[in-house]
Amino acid sequence: MKRKGNNRLFSFPRAPLLPVVNLTDMFLWLNRSWWLAAVSVCVCLLLLTIHGQAPSPLLTPDAPEMNRRAPERFNVRFETSKGDILIEIHRDWAPNGVDRFYNLAQAGYYDQVRFHRVIKERWAQFGVNGDPKVSNVWRAKTIPDDPRRESNVRGTIAYAFAVANGRTTQVFINLRDNSATHDKEPFTPFGKVIEGMDVADALNAEYGETSGGGIRAGKQAPLFEGGNAWLKENFPRLDYIIRATVVEGKINHGGHGDHGGK
Repeated sequence: MKRKGNNRLFSFPRAPLLPVVNLTDMFLWLNRSWWLAAVSVCVCLLLLTIHGQAPSPLLTPDAPEMNRRAPERFNVRFETSKGDILIEIHRDWAPNGVDRFYNLAQAGYYDQVRFHRVIKERWAQFGVNGDPKVSNVWRAKTIPDDPRRESNVRGTIAYAFAVANGRTTQVFINLRDNSATHDKEPFTPFGKVIEGMDVADALNAEYGETSGGGIRAGKQAPLFEGGNAWLKENFPRLDYIIRATVVEGKINHGGHGDHGGK
């Protein structure tokens, strides 16, 4: 007896029809998608750079990376517009001051900073960052005083300050033995020049107190408001630090004599 309709004894479901795919079109689509993704990533990275969405440690002074304990002894090399100056830092001379100086140098705070107050054969002062956004963040970030252990002899480096417990970022190199006047303040040395004292002696002193002056004179507002732009416009021949580099470990140097290298 014949079945009506379909002669097959069993009936299987029909497989769905697959769409016809043009491999060339698929390749072009994938290629375009990858290209668009790559462009999107590049644009995002560019925007991060332009707008600074990754905050600089220099804008977050309370961040852990800006408050680390410094090594007991290390060196900082200043590459300046006049040549290199190598400073040996001793934490046991001034722990609070050294910790601050170490973290600032590591973060690049002193890069491009001008020697804004150079008094020939007396001292060379620096430490106001060239970007007003950065310098004003640190202007009131004081550290406690350290008792003075060393004298302000030629070649030593110490913090400038106006009031007790008022040290922040500004420091100076003694270009002569200033112990008679500076020890009683006290200005507290935390390191000494071991190479490049001749470079420190040669820093441009033509502007004296006019290019910002000392903290106590109360005339540093333009430094903090205009930064390097103001200094370049009004005092274009100031010498400056190109880069400050922390060098940990023992350094062999060619300096000779007490606190002064060459």
